[in-house]
Amino acid sequence: MAIVGIGCRFPGSASTPEAFWDLLRHGVDAITEVPSERWDAAALYSADPTVPGKMHTRWGGFLSDVRGFDAAFFGISPREAMSADPQQRLLLETAWEALEDAGQPVDQLAGAPVGVFVGLSARDYSELQSRAGGVPHDIHAATGAAASIAANRISYALDLRGPSLTVDTACSSSLVAVHLACESLRRGECSLALAGGVNLLLAPEVTLQFAKAGFMAPDGRCKAFDARANGYVRAEGVGVVVLKRLSRALADGDRIYALVRGSAVNQDGRSNGLTAPNQKAQEELLRAACRRAKVSPGEVQYVEAHGTGTALGDPIEARALGAVLSEGRPASEPASLGSVKTNLGHTEAAAGVAGLIKVALSLHHGALPPSLHFERANPHIAFGELPLRVQETLAPWPRSARRRLAGVSSFGFGGTNAHVILEEAPPPPDSDAPTTNDAREHLLLLSARSDEALRALARTYADRLDHAGSLAS
Repeated sequence: MAIVGIGCRFPGSASTPEAFWDLLRHGVDAITEVPSERWDAAALYSADPTVPGKMHTRWGGFLSDVRGFDAAFFGISPREAMSADPQQRLLLETAWEALEDAGQPVDQLAGAPVGVFVGLSARDYSELQSRAGGVPHDIHAATGAAASIAANRISYALDLRGPSLTVDTACSSSLVAVHLACESLRRGECSLALAGGVNLLLAPEVTLQFAKAGFMAPDGRCKAFDARANGYVRAEGVGVVVLKRLSRALADGDRIYALVRGSAVNQDGRSNGLTAPNQKAQEELLRAACRRAKVSPGEVQYVEAHGTGTALGDPIEARALGAVLSEGRPASEPASLGSVKTNLGHTEAAAGVAGLIKVALSLHHGALPPSLHFERANPHIAFGELPLRVQETLAPWPRSARRRLAGVSSFGFGGTNAHVILEEAPPPPDSDAPTTNDAREHLLLLSARSDEALRALARTYADRLDHAGSLAS
């Protein structure tokens, strides 16, 4: 399967694939204190985690705007838009942007067998409305709060006729959604698929619960595989990828970011606790994904780890990776490890697709971005004995005689695990057409449903053209 389009909005103003790649390659830490419009973090904060009703962290990865939505663009009334969970609205806009990035005219998809597979687990918006006593008694309130509608609203708005479903496996939701999308494409249920996930932090209750459970890092940083690893930080984000069969993508002349060679999903079963990981299950998952991708584990050069930065999870994940990736691997070629959570925080239901997009962009640009906050290896991870190393700096990932291969892991805190094997895109076909540096001015036509939306679209194009110009120079 080919990844031919990407739409995303992540902390640090990473609202396009280009902006996200800039954040990654420059090693940007996008964590901030909780914005005042979300909740009063100062009133809920206490350095002592045992104080009832208080949390020992006031950090997170937040999107700059979760209220804005161009309802008129999608033919949605203001009343219905207000009733819809902002996660539904963000998914709808990001799905459109992913199709635009894929060069796919959306009107040509109407009535086509296009699948929609999204991960979503947060329910903050409906809980906020309920507490405020502001839930209207109409159908818009029901559809706006229903998780199933997150996928169905995209299918309805774009008149897509393929499978349409929302997945909730907690933190692995979006990578499970990618797995299901690829399986649906293989079975011929759809000719094109949108897959991804979303997560918003609109209320403090879950963060408070996780802090009391010991999951949260007091300093608000995911220090993956580091000796200081003491928990993670929650974050927001939305990501959507457009998937096609490779044969069709090549026939259509699509720009291909990367290939999904194979994927697998499994469960921890009875581990040391409901939320405790299972090393044996992770090893079985990795081997299953490699078998389905028809690759040797020793060929995988990079793994985008689940990498939350917890004292329990990191060593188990590293040992599972080491046990599997050592098979057929030269001792002089350790696999690199990284975690996008060190940049963004843990985007939970969107975490898997965030890692997938990171690796797809890394393959596309031929570079491995740094994993942040790694100073001294976790003493419970024997890096000297494992064929693994943490990717600490931006480094080239050039094409060579060996194909570039990477793995992406995502684990749900209830034990549902997913792993995807990505491969570099095939080289573009040789073109006999002469290349010219056309410096002439060209007319760019823009349209929108309102003056405000038109101005926003113009700014987006201007920023994108400026970015392309800076890369060319």
